[in-house]
Amino acid sequence: MSFDLLARADRLRTGRVPFVLATVVRAERPTSARPGDRAVILADGTVEGFVGGACAVATLRAQSAALLHAGVPASTLLRIAPGPDPGPAAPGTVIVDNPCLSGGTLEIFLEAVMPSTLVHVLGDTPIARALVAVGAAAGYDVQASADPEAPVPADAAAVVVASHGHDELPVLRAALATGVPYLALVASPKRGAAVVAELDLPAGQADRLKTPAGLDIGARTPGEVAVSILAELVSRAVAGPRRPAADPVAEPPTATDPVCGMTVATGPATLRYQHAGRTWHFCAAGCRDAFIADPARYGSGR
Repeated sequence: MSFDLLARADRLRTGRVPFVLATVVRAERPTSARPGDRAVILADGTVEGFVGGACAVATLRAQSAALLHAGVPASTLLRIAPGPDPGPAAPGTVIVDNPCLSGGTLEIFLEAVMPSTLVHVLGDTPIARALVAVGAAAGYDVQASADPEAPVPADAAAVVVASHGHDELPVLRAALATGVPYLALVASPKRGAAVVAELDLPAGQADRLKTPAGLDIGARTPGEVAVSILAELVSRAVAGPRRPAADPVAEPPTATDPVCGMTVATGPATLRYQHAGRTWHFCAAGCRDAFIADPARYGSGR
């Protein structure tokens, strides 16, 4: 992977943007790609990098969109062949017959990179700092802030208030309003009950706030308390990114290329042509040009 593409992938991870990392693992001549070629594919079909020509990229977009729509880290081996592939398909392999390929078979490893489970922590306390360290080791994205005015991230799966009595109420109310799946307050049972009473929550809402935070494992040190909280997240199956309802990775719409019959993902980067009151989508410029030259040949009147 080139340094620029590697840096781009790191920026996407840091920015919590889902993407697919594609790596060519086998290429038969006369394909233009070579083993080791790589690209990142975004949810809108944008391809950055190189893993083959336009026809291969059309198939890559469709398969990547399906992986991202699933919403979980996953991988698959994509085999793109210029005709029916008689070879055996190992588990986890997707075989696509792509009649547009100029020849040769491509095998591309696709890895869907999804944002880690985001835990928002209020506090600059030993327990808050321990949550950041232990959470990172467990694969969580734990973001701590001492600012009670900092907004709760829309995709946070958990909010933990560990500020030792400072500025707790506004953060708890904000987290309750977002519907975050796991909300916890680090406090003794007595003080936790007092905070719940002060919140004056409607019937049934008080159960959404877990206090004391974490499983009862006899934790004493900040590190042990952090382990108990993360253990409770695991026990409640709070994992994976929580997407705001208004911003999901949408199920990819598809269309059939009228020239070659390929299924193509109809994202912003897909080639298209307006004809007879309809939008036609194409895998590559060659198919689009053929259609423009003779629409009737490809059933535009049907």
